[in-house]
Amino acid sequence: MTVAFAAVAAPPKREFYEIKIYHLKDADQGTRVENYLKDAYIPAMHRAGIKNVGVFKPVASDTAAAGKLIYVFTPLKSLEQLLDMPKTLAKDAAYASAGKDYIDAEFKNAPYARYETIVLQAFTGMPMHKKPGLTGPKADRVYELRSYEGHTEKIYQNKVKMFNDGGEVPLFERLGFNAVFYAEVIAGSHQPNLMYMTTFDNKASRDEHWKAFSADAEWNKLKVNPEYQNNVSKNTSFFLTPTDYSDI
Repeated sequence: MTVAFAAVAAPPKREFYEIKIYHLKDADQGTRVENYLKDAYIPAMHRAGIKNVGVFKPVASDTAAAGKLIYVFTPLKSLEQLLDMPKTLAKDAAYASAGKDYIDAEFKNAPYARYETIVLQAFTGMPMHKKPGLTGPKADRVYELRSYEGHTEKIYQNKVKMFNDGGEVPLFERLGFNAVFYAEVIAGSHQPNLMYMTTFDNKASRDEHWKAFSADAEWNKLKVNPEYQNNVSKNTSFFLTPTDYSDI
């Protein structure tokens, strides 16, 4: 007797993400970094096969950060792709030409004060990023980048498990939070830590979604589950708006 076995598709590989945060000292640096991102970096990423690069600024109401920070989200297939990116860019003549002001900046005329980099790996519960299906004007959109820190590695992994196995990822999906990614921070200044990004057409929509989340029966059951207690020591939200040239 011949037994046929159905082919089982392998689960998608978990992506890696780079979040680069530029720190700027003035508006001129902001203009120069944006020109570099728009005219050189994003086109180079597209030529390298990376389609969805997100560029975001703090919302205008955040007076402490507005005009001083630019966030760049780059999805990657592997850590090797991240490590090889400088070589890829070095071979790209169009990138060198379009980004000359930034790349060849003089010692006394730097295009930014400093930047910091966060490297992340996607959750098993959402192994690949997703471009949000928003329909409202881009200028009104709110992107919420959340950071959940744990007081030890063990308890941090418990919060990751709460997302992946406890049902938090599908809960956000059911309630329409338009998540771009969920990921574990594997290198960065704040660890142990996970981060995720949800998106909304506007601030009112964001507030309505979180109100629905707080009232949801599934969430209210999950949050009192003894398995997932006291697994976040610090929760920080960064409210961002996409630039007009951002892919996401």
